[in-house]
Amino acid sequence: MSGNPSPFSDPAAVSDYVRETPRKVPGLADLHKMTTLLLAERAPGAADVLVVGAGGGLEIKAMAEMRPDWRFTGVDPSPAMLDIARKTTSRCVERTHLIHGTAVDAPDGPFDGTVCLLTLHFLEWHERLETLREIRRRLKPGGVFVAAHHTQIDGQADLWLARSATFAAGPTSAPRHAATSARAMAERLPLLSPGQEETSFRKAGFRQPSLFYAALSFRGWVMTA
Repeated sequence: MSGNPSPFSDPAAVSDYVRETPRKVPGLADLHKMTTLLLAERAPGAADVLVVGAGGGLEIKAMAEMRPDWRFTGVDPSPAMLDIARKTTSRCVERTHLIHGTAVDAPDGPFDGTVCLLTLHFLEWHERLETLREIRRRLKPGGVFVAAHHTQIDGQADLWLARSATFAAGPTSAPRHAATSARAMAERLPLLSPGQEETSFRKAGFRQPSLFYAALSFRGWVMTA
């Protein structure tokens, strides 16, 4: 992830990331497929794609399987998550370059497209805006940026996070466990409303942020540089 790496610094704590994340995020495989489709609208041929918060490598693996002509640069501040990403992307290693760091440590590019999934919800406003500006600076004019993460829906963060927690735990989970998990996430994650999200994208210099993905507490936008 591109923000505070502490939740992802312990190898034991992140060892199940690849297995658990698809279960926790509704429609993750389709999110990856849609992300690839949206990037391909402006990059129909060979392309260079920057992935911010690339730990785990799931989105790189998915995009690489769909687009064998794309090359990927991934950045992540967690060495443990990058170790997982190296294993996940082993079949496309010749097209993947992984870097320890945040968006500011990424090469200047310019890149045809940039992806930041399940990451920005960890960042406070100032850090989020700085990250978005660094991403924008590395995109070609008209390049596509796709972002998806937890968002505060209708000022009811606890409710929607609890629904996401219930989804992740399965239909037989105890409601009180989901509520406890939701409260912990709400306290830890500096969530923005959809309107605030779009304001942050525009302040960073992106044009026409458009919602394309909505799944319980998760939202995803596509926009251009």
